[in-house]
Amino acid sequence: MSVFSKFKSLFKSKNNVASKIKDTNEKKQFVVQEKFDAGLKKSSSILSQQVESIVKKHKRVDDDLIEAIEEMLITFDVGSSSTKKILDSIVDEIKLQNIVDTELVKEIIIDKLFVYYIQDTNVNTSLNVKKNQMNVILVCGVNGVGKTTSIAKLGNMYKQLGYSVCFVAGDTFRAGAIEQLKQWADKIGVPIFTPQKESQDPASVIYAGVEYAKKNGTEIVLCDTSGRLQNKTNLMNELKKINNIIKKFDETQPCEKLLVLDATTGQNGIKQANAFNEVTDLTGIILTKMDSTSKGGIVLAIKDVFNLPVKFIGLGEALGDIQEFDLEMFIHGLVEDLNV
Repeated sequence: MSVFSKFKSLFKSKNNVASKIKDTNEKKQFVVQEKFDAGLKKSSSILSQQVESIVKKHKRVDDDLIEAIEEMLITFDVGSSSTKKILDSIVDEIKLQNIVDTELVKEIIIDKLFVYYIQDTNVNTSLNVKKNQMNVILVCGVNGVGKTTSIAKLGNMYKQLGYSVCFVAGDTFRAGAIEQLKQWADKIGVPIFTPQKESQDPASVIYAGVEYAKKNGTEIVLCDTSGRLQNKTNLMNELKKINNIIKKFDETQPCEKLLVLDATTGQNGIKQANAFNEVTDLTGIILTKMDSTSKGGIVLAIKDVFNLPVKFIGLGEALGDIQEFDLEMFIHGLVEDLNV
């Protein structure tokens, strides 16, 4: 049985399974699946429609079919490099199985898309945080990608899980960033550390937040950082200084350096992310606005460019609209409507 068939079989009786659920955790998981599906509905519809259209239009497995698949992958925001690798894999599988029925190509396309994501990469989506100790998480990203909101969502999530949380407003460059994070902190009910004077060094703000966390046993320290890319040298020096400050309190920290990326910006977002990857060692991606894009293939493009896992997906504006990236859910959400 192919990878696609396994996932299709796993989820095809979802409603029947849901009716038999008894404990609270399983009920919660089913609700999460439904929300995940709804958030990826645009991507799901576009992918399934395009694959079905290709098969109906091309009655033969030939070069025209392969070109159509290539165009579909590019349209789906997979990226040129990933597209070539995936397309080569699809062609190899068609030749290996001697496929002549275009209907059978549908399943091969889905198989290769997600085998590609799984192979040779770190697919662990969990954040490297531990209970009963300080965990410092640096959050990076350009203006407008949802960085501040993502910090709020993560803080709210960990507070709901029973962790103690504080925010640090380390983006002293962008007007409004501090006030926006402060409003979220007040809404969630967590302490926040902000600059005490105009143009204060971000490292000194983060020092105050980490010092507080260390003294008070705060477990999750979410630090906002500057999103400017106009001068990479300044940004690199700033992040290096911040890292050194944090390590004065704990050599093992920061435990995560997360990049927030707007899914709707497609390949432009990849270019921005590449710039951040040049100045700091990222550990994972938070992909926002996935509910607003029809191009879920960006998950594959990120994998190809950075070989980093997408750890969280933003599926809306509410505090609860963040979901740990789950490959099985992602596959199901994208191919739910595909007639295979």
